[in-house]
Amino acid sequence: MKRMMHGLATAPKFLFCMFMLVTTAMQGALAHEGHAGAAATKRLELGTSAAVDKEGRLWVASKETLDGGEFVVLRRSADLGKTWSKPIKVQNTPEPVSAGGEERPKIAFGPKDEIYVTYTKPVAKPHIGDIRFARSVDGARSFSEPVTVHASRDRIVHAFGSMIVDRAGRIFIVWIDGRDATATRARGESYRGSAIYYAVSSDGGATFKGDYKIADHVCECCRISLALNAQGNPVAMWRHVFEPNARDHAVAELAPDGKAGTAMRATFDDWRIDACPHHGPSLAYAADGTRHQVWFNGKDGDSAGVQYATVAPGQTSIKPVKLGEAQASHADIAVQGKQVAIAWKQFDGQATAIMAKLSADGGATWQSRELVRTAGDSDKPFLIHSPAGILLVWRTNNEGIRVVRTVQEAS
Repeated sequence: MKRMMHGLATAPKFLFCMFMLVTTAMQGALAHEGHAGAAATKRLELGTSAAVDKEGRLWVASKETLDGGEFVVLRRSADLGKTWSKPIKVQNTPEPVSAGGEERPKIAFGPKDEIYVTYTKPVAKPHIGDIRFARSVDGARSFSEPVTVHASRDRIVHAFGSMIVDRAGRIFIVWIDGRDATATRARGESYRGSAIYYAVSSDGGATFKGDYKIADHVCECCRISLALNAQGNPVAMWRHVFEPNARDHAVAELAPDGKAGTAMRATFDDWRIDACPHHGPSLAYAADGTRHQVWFNGKDGDSAGVQYATVAPGQTSIKPVKLGEAQASHADIAVQGKQVAIAWKQFDGQATAIMAKLSADGGATWQSRELVRTAGDSDKPFLIHSPAGILLVWRTNNEGIRVVRTVQEAS
């Protein structure tokens, strides 16, 4: 597989991206073998996010087809996923929703348990769409009509939106945007990748201000990770296209007035490939300001696969640690107090497992565990904070939404 990817690295971007999509589909089909009932079922877009409200209830947001139309749907659980409420539609009227690949609907809570939901509404391929937002201020009994977050209404790339709420209750929504690439190429000039923009709401989602550009030359179809740093400010991490075509990662601190900090290089793999790897990073901060980050490196060699590193405040160099086997992919990371959890997917030819590295002492010591597995299609692992510690939320085609406690407290 690596030799095939290496050979395709110099092929046109469209051909390589098609190869990646076909390869993913083939792996999913292999995972279904031996399960006729699952294989006969229409493949779902399984992208699901989760969050916990002030009462400790777990909520998930996903895409479902109900009454013949597509909706973002919420469910809640008061017992860590043992039982779930009936599905709650976010929209009154169905509209297309992206929930496959690196896309998923997002859910977050405001300071008074306001429910915020954002998602990508696809308009055309590839990744032409709108970043949408809706909110509930009455515990999901009703939702506002969805609005488009960005001021730009051009028929261009708006995709892979991410959302975070800061300690002041401001909502930050970040997305990959094609306006600069489109305009530059229309002038006959070259442009690497797309750009990354954000918008901010300081009134609980009633209005948004933007569009604020963070950086040019961003990888076109990798998810964006957001986390609050030790000062409570949102930081974005994304796959960047460094000159001439190195698909490494960058970070930048966001500000409510649109004056984002300078983008700083965060990984140094020098993976040169004229295509999008469909593998975004994940980011978390400890209370002492240490940045924890995981990402995927597809460059041939011993460092290929899922990587993990910590970056102390003021530090720029990193010492990556490889996690898992050659099939490791799509890692997520969370830090809660002294707990650190890293989870990733790993396919062994028969089933997909969620493997984990877990620490109860801030990363001083670690244990390796398999958290859960499935023989069918599955979403990427999603780690969240909760009163019970860091939880893994993982949606699978065969078993549904699975919730697993990760780190046990140090004795």
